[in-house]
Order: sequence, then C-alpha cells, then structure tokens
Amino acid sequence: MLNRNPYKLAPKSEHISDVLHLIRKSFAYMEGRIDPPSSMHRLTKQSISEHCVKEEVWCIGEPPIACIFFTVKEDCLYVGKLAVEDIAKGQGVARELMDLASRRAKELGFRALELQVRVELTENQAVFKKMGFVKTGEDAHEGYDRPTSYTMRKSI
Repeated sequence: MLNRNPYKLAPKSEHISDVLHLIRKSFAYMEGRIDPPSSMHRLTKQSISEHCVKEEVWCIGEPPIACIFFTVKEDCLYVGKLAVEDIAKGQGVARELMDLASRRAKELGFRALELQVRVELTENQAVFKKMGFVKTGEDAHEGYDRPTSYTMRKSI
C-alpha cells in the first residue's frame, strides 16, 4: 500500500534524481504542444536541490510518484512543477498536494495560491479551475509578442 503522506524533500535526498525523472516524464506530453518549450528542460539535480534549500519541494511516495514545488512570493505562495506518475493519476494525488499547498500558504500567512499554466494546455486550465483557481493575468515569455501563459490564483 502506498504511503500517501506528503513529505518535504531534503536538499541532499536520495530522491532528487527521482523527482527530476518524474517531472521530465510527466511533462513529456507538452513537447511540441507548447511554445516556448517547458522550463523543465532547465531543471537539474542541482537546481532541485537548491530549490529545497531556498524554498520547498514536497513529494508523495518513495520513490516519489508525485511532487510539487512551492515558492514564497510577496503576497502568495506560488505553486509549480506539479507532477504525478501515470499510475497515480485519477486517484486524487494532485488534489492532495494542492490541499497541502493551501495549508502551507496559511501557515506562512498567505491568503492565496498562484500558479502559471500554458495557454495551449486547456485541459490543465480546466483542472485548476475546478480546484478553485481563476485567471488573473496573461504573460508572454521573453521574445514573444503574444500570451504564452496565464496566471491563475486561488483565495484560501
């Protein structure tokens, strides 16, 4: 039976490589769909380890079958790199991690979560909308004259 208790990833965890692999595998479907390519291509074991030092990475399972990155912003907790292994999809694991994000935001004194989702990924937008997120802005990556992602927020 899978232990569904989320845990905070340590900077020198043996699972850093597993998290990198999980993200690359989970985000592979975006290849050729989004422009510019995903920032996951810039992720390394070192950058994940550094995120664990400066911010937070949370996982479920050993090795991880799901992960989420948290970054403290001025007025909210930013959620990124939500990834779930194919075998765990549809089992509420992503929702559990988003519930954890809400709890962490409250613990840190924030009243909102924020994330970005690519314009092309309408199915992801729909999932986040069902979770209570609303579109609050449009952003263009450097060198683009059109929106490439949407900012979405959820009050907690």
